Amino acid sequence: MSVKTFNYVDYLWDEAKAVALGDDQIALFLYRSNVLGADLRITNYGGGNTSCKTIEKDPLTGEAVEVMWVKGSGGDIGTLTRKGIAGLYTDRLKALKNVYRGLEFEDEIVPLYAHCLYDLDSAAPSIDTPLHGLLPFKHIDHLHPDALIAVAAAKDSQAITREIWGDTMGWVPWQRPGFDLGLQLEKCLSDNPGIRGIVLGSHGLFTWGDTSYECYINSLEVIEQASLYIEERIGKKRPVFGGVKVNSLAKEERLLQAAKIAPILRGLCSSYQRMIGHFTDDDRVMEFINSYDLTKLAPLGTSCPDHFLRTKIQPLVLPLAANEDLSYNVKSKIEPAFEQYRKEYAEYYNVCKHPDSPAMRDPNPVVILYPGVGMFTFAKNKQTARVASEFYINAINVMRGAEAISEYTALPRQEAFDIEYWLLEEAKLQRMPREKPLSRKVALISGAGGGIGKAIADKLAAEGANVVLTDISEARLQEANATYARDISTYAICDVTKVQSVEDAFKKACLEFGGVDIIVHSAGLAISKPLEETTQEDWDLLQNVLVKGQFNLAKAGAETLRKQGLGGDFINIASKNGLVAGKNNMAYGTAKAAQQHMTRLLAAELGPEKIRVNTVNPDGVIIGSKIWEGAWAEGRAKAYGITVEELPAFYAKRNLMNEIIRPEDIANAVFALTAILDKSTGNIINVDGGMAEAFVR
Repeated sequence: MSVKTFNYVDYLWDEAKAVALGDDQIALFLYRSNVLGADLRITNYGGGNTSCKTIEKDPLTGEAVEVMWVKGSGGDIGTLTRKGIAGLYTDRLKALKNVYRGLEFEDEIVPLYAHCLYDLDSAAPSIDTPLHGLLPFKHIDHLHPDALIAVAAAKDSQAITREIWGDTMGWVPWQRPGFDLGLQLEKCLSDNPGIRGIVLGSHGLFTWGDTSYECYINSLEVIEQASLYIEERIGKKRPVFGGVKVNSLAKEERLLQAAKIAPILRGLCSSYQRMIGHFTDDDRVMEFINSYDLTKLAPLGTSCPDHFLRTKIQPLVLPLAANEDLSYNVKSKIEPAFEQYRKEYAEYYNVCKHPDSPAMRDPNPVVILYPGVGMFTFAKNKQTARVASEFYINAINVMRGAEAISEYTALPRQEAFDIEYWLLEEAKLQRMPREKPLSRKVALISGAGGGIGKAIADKLAAEGANVVLTDISEARLQEANATYARDISTYAICDVTKVQSVEDAFKKACLEFGGVDIIVHSAGLAISKPLEETTQEDWDLLQNVLVKGQFNLAKAGAETLRKQGLGGDFINIASKNGLVAGKNNMAYGTAKAAQQHMTRLLAAELGPEKIRVNTVNPDGVIIGSKIWEGAWAEGRAKAYGITVEELPAFYAKRNLMNEIIRPEDIANAVFALTAILDKSTGNIINVDGGMAEAFVR
């Protein structure tokens, strides 16, 4: 088999992998779905759907029946597996025509899909199920390629469709997905027998084939033809997006500008509920946001339903110069733009709502454009914010193509509203799992390359937080960061004794997630020596890492938290030794005591801004702790007249509960302070199994 050559899509079909799947049509359909979903020019995360039809044995009658296998509701074709599809009797789907009462009663058909199920382990069938079921082909792709949506969203879409493909492609005008749209596709095919696909106005593409491979090639060829048609016209009648109006800042300058403004934007976007951010200065974004056409096209909003469901109906454009001085009262300059956006969104809702519409959702923007700097997106978690960014880049590609070949058109506001506030869409949102306690929060942890710091990061991430790991060792950070799934973590090399290094870590957090909510100072070391053996270098090192490091983190952290205006948590990992006078421990104990009192001072100063500052005091965390590797353990063993190997049992025996304390126990205390004890500040929580001499009161 000869490999096809394409310039505007990726040919990813691996014949060896396909052959290994044999004649398993469902496996081949899943394989096709995955390779299609791997190219974001074809369809974005969660967008589009694919299907195949097979002959199966009816479990009750034993007769051969046709079954359609189709991507289920909420799935993603790029990662689609067997458990993400629905299997339905084709003849039962077609029989729904007998009970369909028309567009006004469209939604009553959806519950009936359950009566069509062949596979009782199916995922929930999506609203697009009849679009596949009412077409007769064995393999079908419904995709949202940028090039096809550009054709679909052009003012004279039907004429352009004919110009590109002649009579080999059908065309249907915009209609909300549902059973009736399936009937329109069926009619289009009946009126145009022999076509290879159908363009859906303002929406996307349907293509098909007798085999999974033929369907795949048909999809790629149609997309390639549309892409070529557009590229031959880009910049011919006028400059792309009307030409450059604003010049971008240099790369490093715009990243610095983005990091400075991100927490301010995050605070404003979180006026209803806290949001997580994402930033990109992708070349496609910069071409659009720096153009003359930005003011014309951005307010129109997106055309494809998949786009605006992720991005909201339109973006907010910041009224700032690229090189604006962000250190001076910038919030007051942009706050009116947010107020106006919320007002216009409320007007959109009130004008378009129906008597049974769900309540108005968060009116804040999802997409924020900063000409000369880049694009910010804000959503409930990092993945959703990143995907919103990807979808808006798709929308930019659509506008670029439509303007090149004709004129871009967006969906009418009422049509957009009817999709956004569709009762079926609301039901899908209500089925989403309950958010975890620390969802929508970002934690920056020092000393997170291992030991207590990594345990804290693990706990906070498990409870829903995004984590920014910082440490002086990049090797440890890379190893630690690799343990998290995508969109959960990032890392920054950080020496807490150096102001610039700490500030750079917060910049990384702001660029990756929009800001910070929780700051944990866990970086540390321990030196156990009698006074006469304690050197000036020992003293300085402990003071610098433990005390100065805490000060540096507090100063940079407070600046970010204040920009957001959302409150926050600053937690210092100190030690029982700050409260108890132990042997051979003067330098370490003094530094830990300084940490504890600095916590009280910070709590008093930052409390009115809802920034809570607390201390966790571990004791005897030997197993899994970096501090206990080497000289410190040897020093403490010497002080107590025992061996290093005897230390865990020794420390357990000396506390009231006879418990061995582990890094995970410290992490649980941090979690309690951030997620449960939300009205506690200036406090110390001892995690030591009970040491009477360390009781605070």
